[in-house]
Amino acid sequence: MIYHLLWYFREVFTHRLGFYAYQDVMFRSVAAILTSFAIAIFLGPKIIRWLMQKKIGDRPEFHHAALNELTKEKANTPTMGGLIIVLAVLANTLLWAKLNNPFVQKAIILLIWFSVLGGVDDWLKLTAKTRQRSRDGLKPWEKLIFQFGGAVLIASFLYSDFAHITDGKQLWLPFYKHGLPLANWVFVIIAILYISATSNAVNLTDGMDGLAAGCVGLVSLVLAILCYVASETMTRTTPVTWASYLLLPAIPQAGELSIFYSAIVGAVLGFLWYNCHPAQTFMGDVGSLPLGAAMGYGALVTRNEILLLIIGGVFVMELISVVLQVGYFKYTGGKRLFRCAPIHHHFHLAGWSEPQVVVRFWLLAAAFAAIALATLKIR
Repeated sequence: MIYHLLWYFREVFTHRLGFYAYQDVMFRSVAAILTSFAIAIFLGPKIIRWLMQKKIGDRPEFHHAALNELTKEKANTPTMGGLIIVLAVLANTLLWAKLNNPFVQKAIILLIWFSVLGGVDDWLKLTAKTRQRSRDGLKPWEKLIFQFGGAVLIASFLYSDFAHITDGKQLWLPFYKHGLPLANWVFVIIAILYISATSNAVNLTDGMDGLAAGCVGLVSLVLAILCYVASETMTRTTPVTWASYLLLPAIPQAGELSIFYSAIVGAVLGFLWYNCHPAQTFMGDVGSLPLGAAMGYGALVTRNEILLLIIGGVFVMELISVVLQVGYFKYTGGKRLFRCAPIHHHFHLAGWSEPQVVVRFWLLAAAFAAIALATLKIR
């Protein structure tokens, strides 16, 4: 809205005052980080207080006695704190982004869709006792239906946006400078798998104070860079784009999404103010599901689905550890590959303190992000 307001009065701001900065994506991305951080800091105490008044507190229950003992002090800590992130991201996207941009429009829809899904799931978990319902919230198939439904809608409209963008309808591999053509149905399948998988991966990672938020912040920073690179020129006077220079897929208008992902960076930093150990609030599904889906969406728009496996290496580790644990448990008739899954609980049970696990996983996330950025030049 700020962008559109300044554009509406461009005769005054641009021609008379010489203020051009608002037209620059990078300027608005930095502004989105700062204002998103400020809004999250401001909203945090109010939302936490409201959650405590509603007695929306977590009661960690794992199928592992030792882990339940380690997390017993977390009882009654307010959950659904992801509302802080969602509201801050939504507000700053509306403030700084071009709202007529098709990629931004779908990002807003995706954020709302998955946050509502996560909010319903959280609410059912936390009110299970009064509703005579399982504390597991939505059944897995119920959640998957809505995840798949949202992914299908986003993928279908996204593919139509790529109708006249050759690079958008191709699959791009790291270290290879040519795209591979994709049929419509293959694109939709990839989109469904990625958006659903990434939303669940962040959800699984959200098990320790600050773990998911810190890793999401690093991934979102890389996605903001990729969105900028996909469509912005190297200089105002040079028509050469960063994408053509780095031999990456060129997606016109994708740069505006940098503001969306920058807003996520600022929001999770503000959320970490209250979520760092010992946490004053937990993210909950209302935050983890939309943030995870946003990661998959960013990879789809910039055509970096394979690269996302490197960028989000920590989330891949968490997801694979659960798949391996469940598969090994069923195959061996009750034996466990890890002490507990997701894998961050394995290290916690091995003797690492919670802050040690979180910081070390942050370091891994930073390393994965650096490796992913390094591959941009190796084509």
